[in-house]
Amino acid sequence: MWFYWKRNKYAGHAIGKSILCLFVFHVLSGCAGRQETDASEFRDFAQIKASGEIRAVTLYGSTTYFQYKMEDMGYQFDLIKDFAKSHDFKLTVLVAKSVPMLVDMIKKGEADVAAYPVFISNELKQEVLFCGYEERTNQVLVQRANKGDTIVKNVTELIGKEIHVKAQTKYAERLDNLNEELGGGIKIHQIEEDTVSIEDLIEQVSKGEIKYTVSDANLARLNKTYFWNVNTNLAVSFEQRSSWIVNQRSTELAEVINEWSSNNTGKRVFRATAKRYFELSKMPETIETPIIKNGHISVYDVYFKKHAATLGWDWQLLASIAYQESRFNPTVVSWAGAQGLMGIMPGTAKGFGVSPHELQEPDIAVQTAVRCLIEFKKGLRDVKDTQEKIKFTLAAYNAGIGHIYDAQQLAFKYGKNPYVWENNVAEFIRLKSEPAYYNDSICKYGYLRGSETDNYVAQVIKRYTYYKQRTKK
Repeated sequence: MWFYWKRNKYAGHAIGKSILCLFVFHVLSGCAGRQETDASEFRDFAQIKASGEIRAVTLYGSTTYFQYKMEDMGYQFDLIKDFAKSHDFKLTVLVAKSVPMLVDMIKKGEADVAAYPVFISNELKQEVLFCGYEERTNQVLVQRANKGDTIVKNVTELIGKEIHVKAQTKYAERLDNLNEELGGGIKIHQIEEDTVSIEDLIEQVSKGEIKYTVSDANLARLNKTYFWNVNTNLAVSFEQRSSWIVNQRSTELAEVINEWSSNNTGKRVFRATAKRYFELSKMPETIETPIIKNGHISVYDVYFKKHAATLGWDWQLLASIAYQESRFNPTVVSWAGAQGLMGIMPGTAKGFGVSPHELQEPDIAVQTAVRCLIEFKKGLRDVKDTQEKIKFTLAAYNAGIGHIYDAQQLAFKYGKNPYVWENNVAEFIRLKSEPAYYNDSICKYGYLRGSETDNYVAQVIKRYTYYKQRTKK
């Protein structure tokens, strides 16, 4: 994995060596490399095999490729990672900013394969080879499905309904066309604010703040794992086919990818990956916050108290993190692979010499979390205010410190304070789910579901305050 060790333009210091070490730890646990794009000669499977490296290009996004807790993830990323592993290839990931750029890189031989669902068209068939899993998708209506809600089952029922969509998007365009096809009557609200994402609109539907929105089917499926009460069954567009692409001359590579995607092993990987991203709940188990009796928060308080002094934080804050990550379940494993009481990724633990099995030991889990938090604090040395540093450190613990650096850079660029969390850096953490922001040249870590990180910080701090009020030092 290539990481960007950059100078903080607004503070004038380099990223701390300790944080860089964490990145190196991740290198030891990962198989992928991420680079800027360089022009290269055309290669087919024989040349790729001889080099031992395959270069895959994709786009950042919640269903394609992103970094979370300092580890590379994404539905398309996991699939190309498995393909590379099946042939013992080193995987280098290149990131394009648009589909036309991605296609151009394939045509020029700058990348070997586009691990991204490119829509199949007769025109594009003349320029590239389509290969691998063929996805069939469309745009769908997102509506709430609580008990008592009336579910729209036919597009004709949308007449008279209010639908909110992002302005100047394919969703707005499709709704305009559908409205014309139906003879008018759909009340379309086009959201102009760039601070509102498609995923925000889906959340608003879940909460009952708006009635309907429109999304790609896969994006809707992914968000359904966060919001169980949304219905995404009604298609509002024609089905479109898409798949990976390779250079027109890469006939052998196309054949090998087709064989991998159709054999039993490939099919199992496909099903498991689809389940991970589109079926497994992304929300923690919902249980009530335990009642505090006699100043005790949990049976693990002894470990929080034991290690909190090393960090210089109140032990109740560590307890709040533990509840947020695991609901005090030391054996839990999240959809992303975070393990144990403190929700630590195996790659991060490996960097500290801790095995996944050891993460299930509460004492070791808390100690490892504290070591990780200390490294993040060091990397945020320019945030001087103690309370602000806690918020920034919590955000880094949730998302990975690279995303925090990106949000600080964006805050500075747009005239906000890069050392204040609420209404400043937090605003741009949320905006890192929008292409206009995560594709900005000053961002080095791409897409993030930033609303999750913002909510994480707020919830941990709120619970910490509650714990502190009801416990002794």
